[in-house]
Amino acid sequence: MDAPLAIHEFQLPKVASGAFSIVMGSDKNLWFTEYSGNRIGRITTKGVITEFTLPKANSFPYSIATGPDKNLWFTESNNNSIGRITPKGIIAEFVLPITNSFPTNITQGPGRKLWFTDGSANRIGSITIQGTVTTFQLPTPGSNPYAIATGTDGTLWFTEAGANKIGYMTNTGAFKEFALQTSSLWGIALGRDKNLWFTEGNLDKIGRITPAGTITEFQLPSSNCNPYGITLDFNGKLWFTEYTSNRIGYIR
Repeated sequence: MDAPLAIHEFQLPKVASGAFSIVMGSDKNLWFTEYSGNRIGRITTKGVITEFTLPKANSFPYSIATGPDKNLWFTESNNNSIGRITPKGIIAEFVLPITNSFPTNITQGPGRKLWFTDGSANRIGSITIQGTVTTFQLPTPGSNPYAIATGTDGTLWFTEAGANKIGYMTNTGAFKEFALQTSSLWGIALGRDKNLWFTEGNLDKIGRITPAGTITEFQLPSSNCNPYGITLDFNGKLWFTEYTSNRIGYIR
C-alpha cells in the first residue's frame, strides 16, 4: 500500500478566479490559468502567489504549457489568440488567422513549436516561438479536437470529442484517426510505455492506444465517475481525475 500523501492548499488572492490548468515553468515555479479571473498566476513551491492580468477582458485563458524558449504559452479561448508570458510576467498575444476560433489545449511539440487544439474551427494549430501560426484542418467534420499530447516519435495525438476518435498528426499535417464507441473522449497523455492513454468519460474507462493504433480499454471500479484529465507522474503511474465521483485515481 502506498504511504499517505500530504496535501497542502493555498488560497488565491482574488475570489472566483477559476484556476484551471497548471504546469511547471522553467523557473521551477508553477504557472496556472485563471479562467474566470482573466489572469495567469504563478505560485512558488512555498506558496507565494503572483497574478498577471491579461490585456483583454474576458479572454478566458484555458490551457498552459512551457515552451522551448522557457516562456509560458497559453490559449485564450475567448480572444481568438495564443498568449505568451515570460517568467518575469511580460505578456504578448498572437491572434489566430481564423476568426471565431476557440483554442483549448496546448502542448510543446516538434519543431520547437507549441501545438494546440481549436475545437470550433476543427483544426490543430502550431505556433513558433516568434509567433507564426499554422493550422491544419481535420479530415472528419465536426470532430472537435480537445486534448493533445506529443508521442515519442514527435507525432501529435489528440482526442476528438465530437467524433468518438483518437487521432494523430505528423508535423507536416498528415492525419490518421481511430474510431471508438465512446461519446466523451477527453484527456490524453503519453505513458512511460510509449503508448498514449486517454479518458472515456461516459464509459467510465481508461483507454490505451499503441503508436500502431491498437486500442485496449480498462473499466474503472466506480460507476458514473466520468474520468476527465490524465497525466503521467515520475514513477510511471498515470493519474486521472473523476469528474462526477469526486475522486483522483491512477493506473499502472
